[in-house]
Amino acid sequence: MVDFTLNANARDDLGKGASRRLRRNADLVPAIVYGGNKEPQSISIAARELNKALENEAFYSSIIGLSIDGKNEEVLLKALQRHPAKPRVMHADFQRVVAGQKVTVQVPLHFLNEETCVGVKQEGGMVFRNLPEVEVSCLPKDLPDSIEVDLAELKVGQALHLADLKLPEGVTIPSLALGDDHNLPVVTIMAQRTAAGAADEEAGEGEESAE
Repeated sequence: MVDFTLNANARDDLGKGASRRLRRNADLVPAIVYGGNKEPQSISIAARELNKALENEAFYSSIIGLSIDGKNEEVLLKALQRHPAKPRVMHADFQRVVAGQKVTVQVPLHFLNEETCVGVKQEGGMVFRNLPEVEVSCLPKDLPDSIEVDLAELKVGQALHLADLKLPEGVTIPSLALGDDHNLPVVTIMAQRTAAGAADEEAGEGEESAE
């Protein structure tokens, strides 16, 4: 697991006006820390420091060491509010992590052997990624940065589902406990013609939504 640390300061000046002043005058990002049987705490983080951390995919699913005025907390990033038109983070939510208590986190999927799998190299198919990430539950010490999905033996027309994923020890997928209907496909090898049709259909749906 990659270790990340952020420095933050507690803040008492709350409200939209105060948040705007933070972003405009001090290049700070307003944020909140909650959970862990403590009161929520409003904080600010240097935009440059946060933006640098956000460049690393693992940051979104890792335990973060957050130093608030010199007092350390372990947290997870739970939500980001971004500016609708500018590459700027407007607000961040962090959840406290308590040792021995399970956390629920969205973890990215890393797909292996896409170009060399049977369905692509030998059968001329195309890889269709159904899910880019998966929600897992585990103790903080067991939290993975990502989950690998090996496509090596996958043929055209075949798919890997959530239940097929090889999870690290101590990690589960909560949605699978809800029944077979929640065992969603993660990745599918489609025939070229089928894949092209699916892409056209998605494009058409996008145009209808725009209208």
